[in-house]
Amino acid sequence: MNSEQPQPTAAKIPVPARTGWPLTAAFGFTLVFAGLLTHMLVSLLGVVILVMGLVGWFRAVFPQPAQEMVPVEPEHVVVVTPSREVRHLEVGEKGHRARLPLEIYPYSAGIRGGLAGGAAMALLAILYGVIGHGSVWYPINLLAAAGSAEISAMTYEQLRTFSGAGLLIASIIHLSASILVGLLYGVLLPIFPRRPMLVGGIFAPMLWSGLLYSTQNIINPTLNARLDWPWFMACQFAFGLVAGLVVTRYARVYTLQYLPFAARVGIEAPGLIDEKDKEEGK
Repeated sequence: MNSEQPQPTAAKIPVPARTGWPLTAAFGFTLVFAGLLTHMLVSLLGVVILVMGLVGWFRAVFPQPAQEMVPVEPEHVVVVTPSREVRHLEVGEKGHRARLPLEIYPYSAGIRGGLAGGAAMALLAILYGVIGHGSVWYPINLLAAAGSAEISAMTYEQLRTFSGAGLLIASIIHLSASILVGLLYGVLLPIFPRRPMLVGGIFAPMLWSGLLYSTQNIINPTLNARLDWPWFMACQFAFGLVAGLVVTRYARVYTLQYLPFAARVGIEAPGLIDEKDKEEGK
């Protein structure tokens, strides 16, 4: 045996010593390929760092691997005596195969929040049309262009005039999207219990605004060509803040994931309906 190697003791064992050379080699390897997209000097620098990392790594392993002593923590074995009785899960008992979120806002809260946020968004959009283009119908027709090829082909002057079809199509699109996003708020905001307004009013509008920015040319080319992004972002933030404020004012309710299928659908099952009524406080 090699006398220079650290020998295990009763309280410590040898393990490979910590080293930063593998990370250095990986960084140099990354720079080698980054230089293919930027400049040759970046690749040359990467080669130098890669060689330094490999040399340092090999010297830490050969001819003798570097080791350090780590104290051993004994495992405390807890002897569990098996019970002679079989414990059955009670109906509605929490903690059995739980799926997050455990609580959500009522669907009605999501719908109301979506409608309130949609109203705030519509007011800002109409204000943009009046200030920027002297017409309340301009933003409405722009939104309707996503569902009508005829409106999409309108000129600027035509977009500033009233269109019954444009008002109907824009109302359907706006109401549907507002209710859908409101329902998503009701389901997703409980996942972020500490800062629901920060997520609903800031992060979520930024996320879907970025998504719309990258796909708007396909969804609605007319709106993309004429869209004022500062006003559009302001409308998104107004929706997120108002919808999040309305949704979070409601008390959250437990999901029905703990109840068996028979109790969730209301089937007359002996021993289940009584427990379900107790949970509902009847």
